[in-house]
Amino acid sequence: MELPFDATWIVIALASLGALSLGISKTGFPGLAIVNVLLIAELFGAKNSVGIILPMLVVCDFIVLPLFWKHATWRQIWPLVPVTFAAIVGSWWLLDSFDDTTARRVIGGIILLMFVLQLLREFKKEFLEHLPDSRIFRWISCLLIGVSTMLANAAGPVYSIYGLVHKMPKMTFLGIGARFFLLVNLFKMPFLGQLDLINKESLLLNLLLLPALLVGIFSGRKLIHLVPQRAFEILLYVFSAIAAIRMLFF
Repeated sequence: MELPFDATWIVIALASLGALSLGISKTGFPGLAIVNVLLIAELFGAKNSVGIILPMLVVCDFIVLPLFWKHATWRQIWPLVPVTFAAIVGSWWLLDSFDDTTARRVIGGIILLMFVLQLLREFKKEFLEHLPDSRIFRWISCLLIGVSTMLANAAGPVYSIYGLVHKMPKMTFLGIGARFFLLVNLFKMPFLGQLDLINKESLLLNLLLLPALLVGIFSGRKLIHLVPQRAFEILLYVFSAIAAIRMLFF
């Protein structure tokens, strides 16, 4: 069988580890998606990684959506759409002008920003909870979500802080996120297709990675009971910092 991107089966195995991590992140450990971002970028190039990861996210979104459907309504989603979509369109224009080195540094910078936001959420939770829930805050959040999701498929921490400021109950947070990110990821598809970042080769790779992705999705909830959450979070912080520094400077 001819493999996409002139990959070897070892490369496919490593990419499958990334897909497994993405699947687990959707139902177990949210921050684990960063492992997938780094592995796919390292294996296939930073710019290609954006188009490779997106269809996997859409598959995850369609599977996860029914689990949280009853915990949100579309009326809660629409206020987030205009600024987020505008930011996606602007970021699409930027992505078209990036070479792979620039894309790598941008993704590294976004990972570093997401790392800082995770630390803020962890250690300054009370401060974040007292941020004003205003239209300006929503616009800034949507702008950051649009840019980070289009350029690096890494908007989770921004949405987490948005949910924290809004004091969303856990299930409402998950329900809104499931609907919103399905809509966002479907909106991104034609833009990345126009840039030829989603193509026959990338979709063949997605097909090869699908089994690992599905295993991750359906095993995430079980794994969360086997791995100490705190130990996992500390390892994730360290890994995120190393990943960002590597992509920015090496």
